[in-house]
Amino acid sequence: MFVGTFEHSLDDKGRVVLPSTFRAQMNDKGYLSQWDKCLGLWTEADFADVARRLQEKVRDGLAPQEAIRAFSANAHEVRPDTQGRITIPQRLREFAHLERDAVVIGAIDRIEIWDAGRWGDQSGMADDSLIQAVTALGL
Repeated sequence: MFVGTFEHSLDDKGRVVLPSTFRAQMNDKGYLSQWDKCLGLWTEADFADVARRLQEKVRDGLAPQEAIRAFSANAHEVRPDTQGRITIPQRLREFAHLERDAVVIGAIDRIEIWDAGRWGDQSGMADDSLIQAVTALGL
């Protein structure tokens, strides 16, 4: 389970450090792809599960074929180096607007890598959504 918020900077080679607690759960490699205004990073098993569920939604007509194409075509296998850094390909940095300051968050079944400015905007909305969900669901 991935939880927590960590602020990091991308280096000149487009690498970001993963928190050690996240690296320990990655089992040496993970899969990075486009996600909701950010990049998602999954363990191999969780990536396979998301891909399978997305394929089912496409087969059921609930998601367009382009969704699975974008998810898989832009996926990239990553392995943290000895310093715990992963390299983010240029096309994925462009998608997520990652230039320098990044926020790495745990999102239970995945890691999300956000541009710091985008995360600042998103986190306020996320706080409000949590309050509404907790109230509506009676948690």
